[in-house]
Amino acid sequence: QVRLVESGGGLVQAGGSLRLSCAASGLTFSRNAMGWFRQAPGKEREVVAAISASDGNTYNADSVKGRFTISRDSAANTVYLQMNSLKPEDTAVYYCAARGTISYGGRYYLSSYEYEYWGQGTQVTVSS
Repeated sequence: QVRLVESGGGLVQAGGSLRLSCAASGLTFSRNAMGWFRQAPGKEREVVAAISASDGNTYNADSVKGRFTISRDSAANTVYLQMNSLKPEDTAVYYCAARGTISYGGRYYLSSYEYEYWGQGTQVTVSS
């Protein structure tokens, strides 16, 4: 049974930092591409960052480029999202996602439809 558990969300002032963690179990972590998505009230879920299964290829949405960094630790079966210079518009529920099929090479995935497994979400609130 695949399980993704996010942690690290919370309330922070604008300009502050948070690091989200997503602990994965039940899958061959080093062979699955991963992603972080977010959903703000009244808005659609959007990709924030994505990382390939291998090669370390990453993607960051334009809205977070230069501020957020996605990384993974295969030894710990964990993917991270380091968020710096947070803005009020970053306020959302953040979700970790994992591909259900093995990914090869450096491909990452940007659509929520391409991910089979999801965490429960963690709230990030940035005050102005």
